[in-house]
Amino acid sequence: MSGRTGWSLAALALGALVAGTAVAGTPRLDHREHNQRQRIEQGVRSGELTRPETRRLVKGQMHLRRMEAHAKADGTVTARERARLEWNADKQSARIHRQKHDAQDRN
Repeated sequence: MSGRTGWSLAALALGALVAGTAVAGTPRLDHREHNQRQRIEQGVRSGELTRPETRRLVKGQMHLRRMEAHAKADGTVTARERARLEWNADKQSARIHRQKHDAQDRN
């Protein structure tokens, strides 16, 4: 096998990987994760979130990202996986709201 053929196979494999990722895309969830991250950052800036609250919320966001990566691992996100991800994102959103609006603050 020549060097050129090796590069072609590598490019083909990379293309298949990217195409597989596109099939398993979750743009709605990605948008929600972005918004939730911004809500947490805003809560930190305003003092609405204490350090422990922030730590727990960030840990919840990481859990959601791991769940998403696991669902995408086989190249397809099934309707059941998508529903479970959305349900988890709903719970995380409620946690963010509850922590930002409780009686605790950093000030």
